[in-house]
Amino acid sequence: MARAGLSTERLTRAGAELADEVGFEQVTVSALARRFDVKVASLYSHLKSSQDLRTRIALLALEELADRAADALAGRAGKDALLAFANVYRDYAREHPGRYAAAQLRLDPETAAASAGGRHAQMTRAILRGYDLAEPDQTHAVRLLGSVFHGYVSLEAAGGFSHSAPNSEETWSRVLDALDALLRNWPAR
Repeated sequence: MARAGLSTERLTRAGAELADEVGFEQVTVSALARRFDVKVASLYSHLKSSQDLRTRIALLALEELADRAADALAGRAGKDALLAFANVYRDYAREHPGRYAAAQLRLDPETAAASAGGRHAQMTRAILRGYDLAEPDQTHAVRLLGSVFHGYVSLEAAGGFSHSAPNSEETWSRVLDALDALLRNWPAR
């Protein structure tokens, strides 16, 4: 019998909050049970396992990130869209470090296909239409943007840019300017 007040959605959201507090890798059904002061067994009517919980948190994070990105991109094109999209990722990673880490979780192909991950790819490709890139260069550019955004955000979160000048904010702005220039002048094959 399910404990009153607990639901898969509530547990997923609580797991996401826990991930932001203690780190995504520390999120388990046991840790979540402690948070609700219930026995672990009582959560298994809502969750299959800690991996199920982590997958649900990843799906929630992908959805939240896609919703934010879609709002930020509305009515924007070219460099404006690139900057808005990049800043959504960076801001989300700063506000929700555990959820951001969850969004990087490798999902099985069926789960990934049903996730908001496809929306992220569509939005990235929509931005690139403003740069007039055809395939396969568009796919190369999608991978480049994802690598730069994730790499920068990850290094910044780990304190990698906090020990030297110029400050991280200035570098982020210059990186985005450089990406815009590269996309406008994509090298010919």
